[in-house]
Amino acid sequence: MNSKWLIKDAPNLQQVEQLKKEMNVSEVVAYMLVQRGITTFDSAKSFFRGTLKELHDPFLMKDMERAVERVNIALEEGQKILIYGDYDVDGTTAISIVYGYLSQLTDTIAYYIPDRYSEGYGVSEKGIRDAHENGFSLIITLDCGIKANEKVELANSLGIDMIICDHHTPGKELPDCIVLDPKREDCNYPYKELSGAGVGFKLIQALATTNGWDEKILFENLDLLAISIAADIVPATGENRLLAQYGLKQLNEKTRPGIDIMLNLAKKEKPLTLTDVVFTIAPRINAAGRIDDAKKAVVLLTSQDEKELRSIAQSIHDFNEERRGLDKEITEHALSIVENDSDYDQKCTTVVYHETWHKGVIGIVASRLIENYYRPTIVLTQSEDGETLTGSARSIKGVNIYDILENCSDTLLQFGGHYFAAGMTLKNEQLSNFKLRFEEEVRKVIGAENLIPEQIIEKEIHFNQIFNLGESIYEVPRLMRVLKQFEPHGPQNMKPLFLAKNVYAHDAKLLKEEHLKMKVFQPDFQKHIDAIFFKCPEALEIVKNGAFDMVFTLDENNFRGRTTPQFMVKDIRPHL
Repeated sequence: MNSKWLIKDAPNLQQVEQLKKEMNVSEVVAYMLVQRGITTFDSAKSFFRGTLKELHDPFLMKDMERAVERVNIALEEGQKILIYGDYDVDGTTAISIVYGYLSQLTDTIAYYIPDRYSEGYGVSEKGIRDAHENGFSLIITLDCGIKANEKVELANSLGIDMIICDHHTPGKELPDCIVLDPKREDCNYPYKELSGAGVGFKLIQALATTNGWDEKILFENLDLLAISIAADIVPATGENRLLAQYGLKQLNEKTRPGIDIMLNLAKKEKPLTLTDVVFTIAPRINAAGRIDDAKKAVVLLTSQDEKELRSIAQSIHDFNEERRGLDKEITEHALSIVENDSDYDQKCTTVVYHETWHKGVIGIVASRLIENYYRPTIVLTQSEDGETLTGSARSIKGVNIYDILENCSDTLLQFGGHYFAAGMTLKNEQLSNFKLRFEEEVRKVIGAENLIPEQIIEKEIHFNQIFNLGESIYEVPRLMRVLKQFEPHGPQNMKPLFLAKNVYAHDAKLLKEEHLKMKVFQPDFQKHIDAIFFKCPEALEIVKNGAFDMVFTLDENNFRGRTTPQFMVKDIRPHL
């Protein structure tokens, strides 16, 4: 409940009124569209019902012609191709798309995923040497490689060509090979925020265009692309939004067997949203690489053998249960370290370390710490070699964690990542120095006021704008049905938050001693609407003491086959 409430700037109201008339929608819907830069009927049509014809030409990406030419030479000459991917969801879905497609065209292809513990993140020397020993002429990396300059030099010396497909921020010098990365400074590709799997998809799209292959087969993999977009938390805008829209449709209507079995084990029903992918599918796919072998995730996503899939899905389900136990245990340990740090209140960062923590879950633990202590966070553990530490970083608004680590790079052996998430390796003896530098660099870009989480609100709304005259509170109102078309939600297109003032509660109570359940109403809207506020028992006293203001999303409650509207409360304050 300690958050800043920031209402977005009001859009041009003349444009709102014009769009409202053109589209025959409510003022609330038109207002939100114009806020998103959608001011015409045609742009709104593209937003709600875009087509795959609107995808960008893959050849707008720098080096794409060279990449297509090199892959075609390998296919024509029967050269051995190795698809090299990262062990997380983005990497394993990327492998499933690229290997799954090309393996239908050649038998001389295999894939490689580095071991999280013995090789670490990205392109490894072991991977390159294994490729050489097994006669591979071409390596295509997916979701990794953009800073693997030394490994590319090794490959070149061994007579192996490389095509790097990555979406991470490049270093000062690109590797000496073919590089596909929309974040290259010299790349004019119109959309910069593709996932790693998205870059791999564009390579296959370019190959299909050049060679006259059936794109329908390619588009059958959009479900995997939607999973990568959700799991890697890339912006749900532009091309990502379009790919995710069609990918979710594919995921729900033509669910591949492995995912279907996994969903059944998780007791998760369809239809799935991008948020469901983040919290149900992604952790289970990730669990394979965190606890055991990420190759099992690729088999789960590509195999048609039901017996094999049932066995792998069950093992991945079990890995996920183990991961959840480790997550809980290590999070509690990390929180205790923070709580016992007498100087913590004076810091802008959280950096915690313990040599026994499981490397596979430290990224999750970093996210948990941000939920409790809203500040840039790094969780570190001992590497297998005993001489280095491995860490995962998560960040907050206003702090580009990649830039911060770059400014600390003289204390690190290696690092890589995005604005909000990154990984790093450092020598044991550098830990104290790194912690000091990290704190110093973060302090240069934020102050104490930035360490309060924000609620970014679309607009203030009255309950009678949600339920039109004659609409029952027991049926999902038209506004909510239209707002569902703003999905898929994700960064830069989050689920809309609204502010309601002068609200009263009826029948307020705590569920399991921590979740506030109540019915809410406003003085000039006497109908009572179901509302729930998770993990905030202290809010009960506020709602019992009279009028309050609340920030909330419009949600649905599905119970015993009946769907009713429900407000999901995000914050509450006494009404002044």
